Amino acid sequence: MATPQTPYEAVLHAARDVTRLDSALDAEMLGAALLGSVYAVAETDRENAVREFVAGFLSATSRRRSAAATTIRAVFAALVPDAEGAARVRPGAYAPAWAGQLGRVHLTGAWSYGDVYGDQTSYLATFAYDDAEGGPEHALVALVDHNIGITKDVFVGGPAARIVEQAREICTEDEFTWFRTEDPARMRAEVSRHLAVTDDLGELPAQGSLATDRALVGARLATLPGPALPAAADVPPLTDEVRTRLVRAFLGSPEAVRFGLDRVADGELASLHFCLGLLLDHAASFPDADPMRWSPTVAELFLLDWVHRRAVLDMDDAAMLPRVLRGWAAYAARQRGLPPAAATRTDEAVAEMVPEFARLYSTGERRSPATAAVAQLMADGVDPDDPAALDAWIEANRHRLTDDPA
Repeated sequence: MATPQTPYEAVLHAARDVTRLDSALDAEMLGAALLGSVYAVAETDRENAVREFVAGFLSATSRRRSAAATTIRAVFAALVPDAEGAARVRPGAYAPAWAGQLGRVHLTGAWSYGDVYGDQTSYLATFAYDDAEGGPEHALVALVDHNIGITKDVFVGGPAARIVEQAREICTEDEFTWFRTEDPARMRAEVSRHLAVTDDLGELPAQGSLATDRALVGARLATLPGPALPAAADVPPLTDEVRTRLVRAFLGSPEAVRFGLDRVADGELASLHFCLGLLLDHAASFPDADPMRWSPTVAELFLLDWVHRRAVLDMDDAAMLPRVLRGWAAYAARQRGLPPAAATRTDEAVAEMVPEFARLYSTGERRSPATAAVAQLMADGVDPDDPAALDAWIEANRHRLTDDPA
């Protein structure tokens, strides 16, 4: 056979055996995998790139009458029903018997599970075809990472009952995890909201089946109840009033007393409130902002990365920050009702990070260019509130600001 001349011809060639598959599910998984290559190479708005590709494919193949061509057209129309021309697609006369079941599924169960800290949540739903010839009951699993605010991976497969039972068993055996029945509408909203962010990433998370299963996941989510548009985040913004209320509540807590933060010397008050402000700023910088969500992972992101890139600490601040973080993380754990062992794990993790935090503070190796410039300005004794002095310093150090890669 001649080499395909267009992407559409290449897809037709790759789908040449689609009619030999055993079920609608097999065909939908093949179609999703083919569309996955489009999703993976798109630079932005991948969902729309797939939609446009399907529209172009349906237009370019509208006169094809082979069983394979008409069947893969029906598969794509079921996977991306909002693509232009999809509503007019019908399986051909020679399509397999299962072609009439493409996309015709109903929900049979929904659950969610994750770690007690709230770093990640996995959403699990099972589906069955309206007719058995469509294929076996199957499961959709979507992993939402709240630390980076994306749907990090998705998977569609089976057997559905085994996947549900394995997830339940893992969570039962691990005290730091949970498993529960989930509201399908909430699942759709949460996975879709985070998936919309994933779709626009410049680079997709490595490994996993995100690209190959994305189109099928979108089709299954669309069958769940709820609005078509993703829901907004549940956590309200950290207004000045909210920040003040949070700080006051913390400073009156047993955890503040335990770490000696309720009685710092007058000379340390500025550092104390600066450090508390950094904790709240860090929480606000997360897509799923929540100042009460701290874990070993979040603490590491904050103490060994974020604070060095975003803030300029003096020695008093650097000495105060780990203690403030340990107190706040313990307070947050109690507020969220985490198991004592989970709070202890976070506290021990922070304590173990202190030497590396101190090293990074002393070397400044993770400072952003802007933070490094401000640190140098302060080291040179320049008052940031003096416009003339600031302009003079910038002019004198222009070569450093533009040439120094650090």
